[in-house]
Amino acid sequence: MTTRKVTIKDIEKLAQLFDDYRIFYEKKSDLKQAEIFLSERIQKKESEIFVVETDDNNLVGFVQLYPIFSSTKMKKLWLLNDLFVDKQHRGKGISKQLIEISKELCKQTNACGLVLETAKSNEVGNKLYPQTGFVLDSEHNYYSWENN
Repeated sequence: MTTRKVTIKDIEKLAQLFDDYRIFYEKKSDLKQAEIFLSERIQKKESEIFVVETDDNNLVGFVQLYPIFSSTKMKKLWLLNDLFVDKQHRGKGISKQLIEISKELCKQTNACGLVLETAKSNEVGNKLYPQTGFVLDSEHNYYSWENN
């Protein structure tokens, strides 16, 4: 299996994986909109997306990162927003591969770190992230506001 940066040529396969990711998070399937959304991110260079590809050219996992900034550190910071592995390929270390390539991006761009959030109910993620060097921030509150 190969870990690599996605290209626009991957959009159809990536969109299917992204749609499966959204379904996992209980969103309605929308393959067409997934293609549009991902194409825009790639073409506008608004995110970095890496995939794991099998020897027979199937995409089995992806990570999507968005650049943000830390004012206090006065550096770029990467938001690890999406991480997903196809259910038939889980337990093979693919998530760890995707996290490692995310760390490499962080180093290559001289960013000060990676941040992410996951649900308290995400047992797999809450075991995975500390194993890969992430530290749970229990001192800060996380708030959100949605414009519905």
